[in-house]
Amino acid sequence: RCFYDQKILQKTFGEWKERWSVCREGKLSLRADNHYRHLLCILVFKAWRAYVSQQQGKRSKYYVAESHAKKQNLLRTWQCWLVYVDVQRTKRGMQSVALAFRERSCLRISWAVWRRHYQSCTGHKMNVLALQHWAQSLQFRAWLQWRELYLYNQNNKQKETRAVTHNWHRQLKRCMEAWLGYVNLHKTKKLQTELAQEHHRSRIVRWYFSSWRLSWECRRRMHAHQKDVEKLAARIALRRVFVHWKHYVVLCVEETRQCELAEKHYRHHLLVLQKFWNCWKSRL
Repeated sequence: RCFYDQKILQKTFGEWKERWSVCREGKLSLRADNHYRHLLCILVFKAWRAYVSQQQGKRSKYYVAESHAKKQNLLRTWQCWLVYVDVQRTKRGMQSVALAFRERSCLRISWAVWRRHYQSCTGHKMNVLALQHWAQSLQFRAWLQWRELYLYNQNNKQKETRAVTHNWHRQLKRCMEAWLGYVNLHKTKKLQTELAQEHHRSRIVRWYFSSWRLSWECRRRMHAHQKDVEKLAARIALRRVFVHWKHYVVLCVEETRQCELAEKHYRHHLLVLQKFWNCWKSRL
């Protein structure tokens, strides 16, 4: 900031010195111009410093909010995963208990049936029951194999789901990092653009100020001539107003005369109507 103020003062002093050597008559104007430029630069620097502090505050708040959001998402994911693990453990325990109970019930039923038929039937019936028992045991073994295959497929699906979720989290992290880089780059470009615009505005203001000063000199020179022209225009306008007023008075007099004639004609018409009305009433 000190270096910036020093450069501004050096430029201001150089311009002031050149203008003083060229034209001493514009001393007061140059002082006002230099003071205006210096004041304008100070105001621009204060606004830029306030903007930078505001952007730093916003950036720090954004980083805190982003870290908090990441922690919250990770905590929710961990809780959902714990609930899922507990549910899977409960399902597996219930499934093992159900299978053990089914095995015991199937064996008990098969043994009771086989013993009943053994006591009441012949050897042929006992062979039939043995075949039935063998078929049931084969069916039970096939069911156990199917259950193992089903559990294996479920584990593979869970692993695939976890892999897809992990991949999605990695891609989301990459996208977030790329987006943050883009936001920082955009903020930098925006700041540079605003600084360039402020510099361009200051140059335009200086140019307009010099143009205004020249136009003010021209106006001051033309002011006397304009006053004379205005006086002449006022005289011409007064003469025109007087002519219009005379014409208006003549029109008003003519209109008053016509109104009086119309009123007389209307009264005469009313008298005739009253006369005819009285005649008609008398005849009626």
